Parts: sequence; C-alpha cells; structure tokens
Amino acid sequence: MLHSARLARRLAAASPPAFNLYAASAAFATYFCMYAFRKPFAAAAYEGTWIELALAGQPVAVQLKTAFVISQIVGYAASKFLGIKVCSEARRGQRAALLIAMIVWAELALAAFAVLPPTWKPLAMLLNGLPLGMVWGLVVQYLEGRRTSEFLLAALSCSYIVSSGVVKDVGRALTSPVPEASGPFVLPTVSDYWMPVVTGAIFLPLFLSAVWLLDHLPEQTAADKRQRTERVPMDATARRAFLRRFLPGLAPLLASYFLLTAFRDFRDNYMVDVLETMGYSYAQYGSAVSRMELCVALVVLSAMASLALVRDNQLGLLAVYGVMIAGVGLLGVATYLHQHGLISGLTWMTLLGTGSYLAYVPYNSLLCDRLLASTRSVGTAVFAIYVADAVGYCGSVLVQLFKDMAFRSASRLEYLAQLSYLVSVVGATALAASCRYFLRSARPTPVGVVVPDPLVAAPGGDGITLD
Repeated sequence: MLHSARLARRLAAASPPAFNLYAASAAFATYFCMYAFRKPFAAAAYEGTWIELALAGQPVAVQLKTAFVISQIVGYAASKFLGIKVCSEARRGQRAALLIAMIVWAELALAAFAVLPPTWKPLAMLLNGLPLGMVWGLVVQYLEGRRTSEFLLAALSCSYIVSSGVVKDVGRALTSPVPEASGPFVLPTVSDYWMPVVTGAIFLPLFLSAVWLLDHLPEQTAADKRQRTERVPMDATARRAFLRRFLPGLAPLLASYFLLTAFRDFRDNYMVDVLETMGYSYAQYGSAVSRMELCVALVVLSAMASLALVRDNQLGLLAVYGVMIAGVGLLGVATYLHQHGLISGLTWMTLLGTGSYLAYVPYNSLLCDRLLASTRSVGTAVFAIYVADAVGYCGSVLVQLFKDMAFRSASRLEYLAQLSYLVSVVGATALAASCRYFLRSARPTPVGVVVPDPLVAAPGGDGITLD
C-alpha cells in the first residue's frame, strides 16, 4: 500500500491529543466498515423456510435465518483459531494487505450468497465469516503496546457496537425503503439476498481509506517500550505454559464468555426480529436501531475510558471485573423490569445492549492487558483474546441450535428473555470466581516502574514514576 511520507512525519511528531484522536479514529473507522460485510444480512427475516443441517451425522431442521447465522459463526469461530497463528505472526508490512484481502474475500462470499440456491447459501455465509474473525487482531496490533492503548482499544471496541446498528439500518433501508424518502442519496431497493453484498459495496471505499490511514501509524517509540514493554509473540510452548499456569482462573472466565458471546450474538442477529415482534417496525421507527446502539456505545466508551484512568494494575483488574459483573447483572434486572411493564421494549433492548457490551468489551481489550500486567506475565494480549473468542463463538453456535431444537415453539423474544436471566446469574458467579483467583495471583508493580497517564501520554511524552 502506497504511503504518504508527509503524513507519517506529521504523525511521528504529533501532539498527544492529535495522535490519540487520529489513531482512535482510523482504527474505529476500519472496524466499523468491516461490519458492513458481516452483519447486514441480519436485517432480513428470511421467514417461512426451514432447512436441514447435518449435526454429528444426523439431519437437524432449523430455520433458514438460523442456518445463515450458524454458518457465519462457524466460519468466524474457525477464523479465531486461525488468527492465533496468523495475527501473532503478521509483520507490519503485511497487515494492510491482509486486511484488504480478507474484506475482498468476504464481499465475494456475499456475492455468492446472492446467487446460490437456498441449500448452498449457508456455505456462502461460512466462507464470509472465515476471514472476518482475523480483522480484529490485525487492527489491535496497530494499537497495543502504546501508553494510551487502553483508551485506543476502548474506542476501537465501541466501533462494533455502533456499526452493527448502522449497517442493519442500511440493510433495512435497502429492502424496505421509506415511501416518502427522496433526494440524491435514496438507496436502491434490492432483495433480501442481494442486500448484504450491496451494503458491503457501499462501505468498501470507506474501508480502503480507513486502512490507508491506519497503516500510517508509527511503530512503538522507545518510551512506549520502556513503559509498556515491547510486544513479544508467543510460540506453542509459551501458550501451553500460560494456559497451565492460569487455568483455574481462565476456566470460569471462559465459561462466562461462552454464554456472554452467545447472548450478544443472539441479540445482535435477531434484534430486528425481536423489535418487529414488539411492534417497532422500520417504516414507523426508521433508524431506531442505530440510535439505540449509539446510546449503548457512549455508555460503554465512557466506562472503558474511566477504567483506563486506574493506573494500579491490581485495582485496575478489580475495576474491570466490577464493571463486567455489573454488566451481566443488568441483563437480569432489565428483563425483570420489562416483563413487569416498567420499561418499554426499546428501553429494554437498549439496557440489554448496555449490559452485554459492558461485560463483553473488556474481554477484547482491557481485561487481557490487565491480566498480563497484574500477573507480570510476558506474552501478547492477542493470544488470550483469540482463545476467549474461539470458545465464545462455539457457544454462540450451540445456543443458536438449542433454540431451534429445544425451544422451537418459543418466539425469539421469549428465548432472549430467558437467556438474559441465565447469563445474568451464571455469568456473575463465574466472573466473581475468576476475579478472586487472579487477584490472588497478582503481583505488585515494582518500585520505580514508570506508569503513564493513559489519556495524555503519547510518543515522546513523559510518564509518572511510582516512588
């Protein structure tokens, strides 16, 4: 990818606020656009059709949309396993090319989804998900190891909260345009099956521009390496040693993530269906999904940014766990309030999004960094992130199948409510157990180690020394 030498020089000499704003914006835009190739299909219902999937050699009948969701998640989960190797070994000069190649692959799979017969469409969705799970790790590599990494990763994490709602609204607009809409930016009307590839085509130029900007970020400075250590890849031996050492704390952590990822994906994939069931049609409520997810993103970003201000690693780890436990607790409370008529359906869905993302976002950013720092472990956060993601997306597949196999007569609205209670109780218990273990395993930060101000320090800046 061609670079601008002038832009690279300006970024290397940029002030802390300017550097942070540029890095956060470029990473946010890159991952935001990726969702246009992953989630727009979820805006369509694909109702009235069932399809057989082979599960353990036995045919299982599931709804067509469930087959699409499961197929994409299977590809996405496989991508997480591949990402453990691909993302950890990718050199700086390869990242931009890999990002572009993955998105082109995903768009071609969506084109196949549009033209293949129904029985082959799940395969197209599997191929669509296969490269997309590695995008996160490649983007994170541009941001980790910096003295402002917590802030940058928090901003990046909010991208998939906002983008999921936006691309669904674009998809709904493509298939169900508002009758009175007029002007030069009116979207064409397409079928449910052509809508995902058209949505991807709309966002492709924006994605390419965002990757170009992201690839201009300078490498870690000497000050970054002194205060955050230089990031070290983990080979198979190091990965096994890490898992053996921390298995008692990782097991409940992964169990909670198993359920939480399944819940987040179920809400995300069937949000439009649930809203329609509650009477919130697109024709009447327009971009309600985007507005709802924007509110969620603002709350989550504020919480994550505030966590970055806690400099002590042990207190920071406790604070992260506290936010996550509060998030899963909110799921049960919000569902109870909705079932008793105390809040509206839109408010309920907003609170479910807020609670699930307050618990989910730290897994992919702050939590893994804090675990390594508080236990004084050498390695890379990407490994722990991708292990959790691989487990989590397996849970997502199983929960999707469980709905159509064991609760076929239940609506998705009813199933979401019951799932909320399960994740709330089990998730809070498992997170509390994991928190207790890792706090006991934590080691104090050595005297004299430089601790940065996470929102001010940047290339060339000064940190704060602990006496």
